[in-house]
Amino acid sequence: MNRLRTAAVPLLVWLVTLGALTAWTATGNAGTPARLRAAEGRVLIPYGTESTAAFFTLRNTGTANDVLTGVTAPPGRRAMLSRTVDIGRNAGRMEMAGAVTVPAGGTLRMTPSGLDVMVTPPPRLAPGDRLTFTLHFRDSPPLTVRARAVRTLAGR
Repeated sequence: MNRLRTAAVPLLVWLVTLGALTAWTATGNAGTPARLRAAEGRVLIPYGTESTAAFFTLRNTGTANDVLTGVTAPPGRRAMLSRTVDIGRNAGRMEMAGAVTVPAGGTLRMTPSGLDVMVTPPPRLAPGDRLTFTLHFRDSPPLTVRARAVRTLAGR
């Protein structure tokens, strides 16, 4: 009988814990996974350069962060996350960016002066053309997004 009691106590604790975790999850208190959406992006029409850039705005309406880990470009192109780093005197330099967090309940905005998707070699584009990219995340499934070609100030 003593052996039965000894075995019953951990079993009872396990069952109570399992029940509490199940109830906690069922009521939504465990949170929700990342829910990612992207607005149509922009891709700059290249003007005599070896690369161009695309920009997207990602929204995460979930309660968990996710991480943008990479980008797949249209066929015949390479795409990589890059970032413009301020080096002073109104100058900047481009450097490859590693994985980037898309915050829970927040937004990740790519901009010409910050994070972007560098595309090489640049495709021939006319205003309004669209390119399709696939964004890859640590936890969420890949997200297919489109970017509309827009002129740069240099290519007026």
